[in-house]
Amino acid sequence: MTYLAVHRLLTQSIMPKVSVSSLPVSGLFGVCKPSGPTSMALINDLKKLVAKSRLFVPEDKLGKDQKRGKRDAVKIGQGGTLDPLADGVLVIGVGKGTKKLSQFLDCEKEYQTTCLLGCETDTYDSEGARVRIAPWHHVTKEQVESALSQFTGEIEQIPPIFSALKMDGKPLYEYARKGIPLPRPIDSRKVKVLSLELAEWKGNQHHYHWPQKIFSETEKKALETALQGVEEGANVKDEIEQPPESDVSSAFVLKMKVSGGTYVRSIVHDLAHVLGSAGHVVTLTRSRQGRFVLEPTKADADDQACIPWEVFQKALVDPGEKDSDGWTEWEKRVIESLELVEH
Repeated sequence: MTYLAVHRLLTQSIMPKVSVSSLPVSGLFGVCKPSGPTSMALINDLKKLVAKSRLFVPEDKLGKDQKRGKRDAVKIGQGGTLDPLADGVLVIGVGKGTKKLSQFLDCEKEYQTTCLLGCETDTYDSEGARVRIAPWHHVTKEQVESALSQFTGEIEQIPPIFSALKMDGKPLYEYARKGIPLPRPIDSRKVKVLSLELAEWKGNQHHYHWPQKIFSETEKKALETALQGVEEGANVKDEIEQPPESDVSSAFVLKMKVSGGTYVRSIVHDLAHVLGSAGHVVTLTRSRQGRFVLEPTKADADDQACIPWEVFQKALVDPGEKDSDGWTEWEKRVIESLELVEH
């Protein structure tokens, strides 16, 4: 059976009757990752379902436990991890579909993110600890809009020092945490920001708060020591005193289309600096990764919709009844969305 024949079989509006000769299949599909769990946690949960489905596993291997040290009955992976905080498009590859996942690392992606001003964190997002606080009352909607042009087009980005990128075999975060001077500046990387716009100015009308965890003086000193290896006189100090709880900091939402390898958190961090403040990410949604999108449009026939994670969550608790063709609800949803890859 040809690729096109099977693809038509799996994408027709009526639930297809997958022939024995077409099974098992390999392919790609998108999942709507929720905020909270890691991408790997989702993959591990999906493995439990995929390993028991004749859609992806040969009939003779179904129900058989895989011995420790042996390969899984079917391979599964993702095309670009999302931080626990982030939600949105997560591209899943099963079987030979895993060999196609690399194309999603360098593809165009679209994000929507919320920046909370006045506070900088070690991770550049709300999952981290407060490193320093800075003024924010002076920042206006117009100032944000005016500054965005500096972050549009081909730009140079410096990855966060609290990242797993290595320098001389040591993760950058080790230098920062242990107070080891950086032997040289962190290499910048060229990325493309194809579009960047202010989607919403929230001001102080929001429910976001700075992280409760605060860097100790010892931790700040270690970070300073690491930075002073390449930046003489570097310091990590609060620019203002701790404001009262009633003084709510400003927030705004950005929408962007970027190339692969772009650090959204770095754009927010660096933009806040340009504005004479500090800032970190409190929400991050990947709305598109290549052709996989949260909200398909009629304008782009190649758009592939993603499956809500709740579909799989429900199946993990109770797979549910099978239809007349022997498919459970989660399998039917995957069949409807699956982009086949030839065996």
